[in-house]
Amino acid sequence: MNTNPLLCDPETGVCEIPGQVENKSLDPIKAEDKPVKIIYFTDPICSSCWGIEPQLRRLKLEYGPSVAFEYHMGGLLPDWSYNSGGISKPSDVAHHWDEVSAHYKMPIDGDVWLEDPLDSSYPPSIAFKAAQLQDEKKAISFLRLLREMVFLEKKNITKWEHLAHAATLVGLNAEELRQAYEHQAQDLFKADLALARQMGVRGFPSIFVTNAAGKQEFIYGVKPYSTFENAIKTVYPSIEKRAFHSSWESLFQHYPTLTIREFSELSNLPLTEGEAILRKLASEHKLNVVPSKNGPLFQRVDYKR
Repeated sequence: MNTNPLLCDPETGVCEIPGQVENKSLDPIKAEDKPVKIIYFTDPICSSCWGIEPQLRRLKLEYGPSVAFEYHMGGLLPDWSYNSGGISKPSDVAHHWDEVSAHYKMPIDGDVWLEDPLDSSYPPSIAFKAAQLQDEKKAISFLRLLREMVFLEKKNITKWEHLAHAATLVGLNAEELRQAYEHQAQDLFKADLALARQMGVRGFPSIFVTNAAGKQEFIYGVKPYSTFENAIKTVYPSIEKRAFHSSWESLFQHYPTLTIREFSELSNLPLTEGEAILRKLASEHKLNVVPSKNGPLFQRVDYKR
């Protein structure tokens, strides 16, 4: 039995909270503004959540007009009081993250746990709630950048210098973020944790897909794209898929950074072919490369980090 939140199971695709008891006592949350609502419980340092970024990005391109996304923080690592499941200290996570990286084919450098380990996932989670108060869309970009920082750049995203830098890069007001972080975002984060308990969330990613009548599908862990698509069609059979341009120029306009697996998923290409295209574009200086031990990140040349 896994009793450590950072021992994510690659086979199930779940980062699970130890001791969390399922308790779905809450009435289903219904879609309102759009036909379908996706309620996503996640955590900034959840490696399995990084593993489903390709599926979620494609989902937004194909079904975005009909689907509202609602992000909630789940509180994966309160502190290091968990001391079993094969992990008793931060350095024990390093090799595990490298293994997870290979399994999901998404770049993750576990050396952050050797060089500048995090003592909790709560600070970046609270910072995300603060970002939501300013701008929901920019908050999603903020969360993405925090993940790139911790998974690829080995940055300790509990430190304010990294949180402030990420906020500034995505167009948020860093000082306003700090004020919210120290005050109302604390309560918003506690509300997310309470909602997670009420909805029986035991690990991440936990995704609830619901319609206006409250019909609900639940997706737990990393699943193929077809699982997400089928859940949407189950709660809203008449939903229409939107065609999107899969040229590299168009994809990088939507998403300024893409991993090889993300680009391949969105382009419907084998990984080897997608990688060859990205590396050729980088060699022609049409894309920039952020190197990482277990795979690069490619970014639009006008995108500032």
